[in-house]
Amino acid sequence: MPKMKTHKGAAKRFKITGSGKITRGRAFMSHNFEQKSSKRKRRLTGRVEVTGGDGDRMKRLLGR
Repeated sequence: MPKMKTHKGAAKRFKITGSGKITRGRAFMSHNFEQKSSKRKRRLTGRVEVTGGDGDRMKRLLGR
C-alpha cells in the first residue's frame, strides 16, 4: 500500500505539538481591526488546540 500524502492546505493551517496535540490559529484576525476592541484582538492571538472529532480528521489529513 502506498504512503499517505500530506494534505498541504491542512499542513499550512495546523501544527502538531511535541506531545501530539494539533493546534490551529483563531478566526477573525485577518482584517477590520478598527472595529474590534483591543481586548477582543488580544484574545484572538495565539494558537488553540483542535478538539474532538475534528482532531481525528486533521490527523488523517496530516498523515498521522
